[in-house]
Amino acid sequence: MGDLRGSAVARSGQAMAVHVRDLAAEPDRRRRQRIALGLGWATIAWNTIEAVVAIVAGAVASSTALVGFGLDSTVEVLSASVIVWQMTRDVPEDREEQALRLIAVSFFALAGYVAVQAVFDLASRSQPETSTVGIALAAVSLVVMPLLAGLKRRNGRRLGSGSVVADSNQTLLCTYLSVVLLVGLLLNATVGWWWADPVAALVIAALAINEGREAWHGERRSEDNACAA
Repeated sequence: MGDLRGSAVARSGQAMAVHVRDLAAEPDRRRRQRIALGLGWATIAWNTIEAVVAIVAGAVASSTALVGFGLDSTVEVLSASVIVWQMTRDVPEDREEQALRLIAVSFFALAGYVAVQAVFDLASRSQPETSTVGIALAAVSLVVMPLLAGLKRRNGRRLGSGSVVADSNQTLLCTYLSVVLLVGLLLNATVGWWWADPVAALVIAALAINEGREAWHGERRSEDNACAA
């Protein structure tokens, strides 16, 4: 009888310890949610500017790559908006599955557009005019987007949020697209390799499909690796 009573007391003590630990972790969790929300708004602000500049510059230079880059920025706005929508809830975890599915859809939309545009460029041998604004925009994006992606990923792992990690993957993918745009514009302007951009874009589309598939099924490889470490 004494053993049973002692076991019950031990279990009660363990439960109390877990409760106290959860209470202690709550302020940090709330802080992480606020950081995720702030990064989401920062991403929306930057990509809105990026989209407008890219689409206007692309229209002026008759550059389908630049216009496509601007449209890609709107996909990133969608992904970041999902995070803002999720983090405005008292218990963001309640929206985790929905957020992952919505981010997955944004990946698929991006992959579809990039693939179709790349095939069109290859078929039509599209050669955009040199755009100084486009080259500068891609160069600045190569500084801003990796920074945002790194901050999102680190915060998402610490928060234990698969959707925030997935959104960081979306931002990182946009970084790759910035590289594709910059290299494509430079190669076309300097050596006339018009096909470099669409070929690289097809690779990016394949990566986007893979990331979308993982987000759709709720796979959180990066987060799991961080927890294991």
